[in-house]
This record gives sequence, structure tokens and C-alpha cells, in this order.
Amino acid sequence: MIKFLHTRIRVSDPEASIAFYQKLGFELGERKDSPQGNRLAFLHLPGNEHFLELTYSPDFDVTFPEDLMHTCVGVPDIIDYCGTLEDEGIEIWPDQWREKFASGDRRMAFVTDPDGYEVEILER
Repeated sequence: MIKFLHTRIRVSDPEASIAFYQKLGFELGERKDSPQGNRLAFLHLPGNEHFLELTYSPDFDVTFPEDLMHTCVGVPDIIDYCGTLEDEGIEIWPDQWREKFASGDRRMAFVTDPDGYEVEILER
């Protein structure tokens, strides 16, 4: 059986990105330098095999196309989870997400990491 193992994204400030993803619930695992001179940080969500590899390349400007795909996390209680993130200073969108969820709108939200990558949040 083939398994999907990880997703790699380039970041401009490894410490800011690690702190952001830790607020989302990721745990920092191994950190190392690649033979090409990249600084790597591996983050995972407890109970998941798939992990997120953050890559910092000193000579690389982090840019991405407008239509870049996003990552996504599933949470048991999206209102509680988003409330915790908001308390941590992370902006949740759509605006007025609590009211929209209460009115029966689909429970889906987004946050944006320090480099502009979107993370979708779904209630599962």
C-alpha cells in the first residue's frame, strides 16, 4: 500500500511559522539542515502519520501563485477550536464566523500563516 507521507512548504521565517503551526496544534519534531543548506523543521499533529515539512532557504524569496492549494485540518468542535485560535491572536475568516455557524452556514473556516498560505478548518 502506498501512503501519503508529508507536505513541504517554503517559509521566510522558520520561527514565526513554527509558532503559528504550534498554535494550530502541530508539534515540532526534528529540525535539521539539508545538504543544500536549507533549514528544515518537521511538524506533526498527534495521531497522524502525515507531517508538514517547513523549509527555509536563505537565498530563496517565498512567493506562490494566487491559486495555490491549501492545507486542511479537521477538528471535532470548530467553534471551540476557532475560539482558541482567536484567543491566540490568529484571525479567523470568514468574518463573523460565530454568527455564520450559528445560522446554519457550513462550518468551514480559514486562517492564514505568516507567509500567506491558507489553512482550511473543517469540523469532523
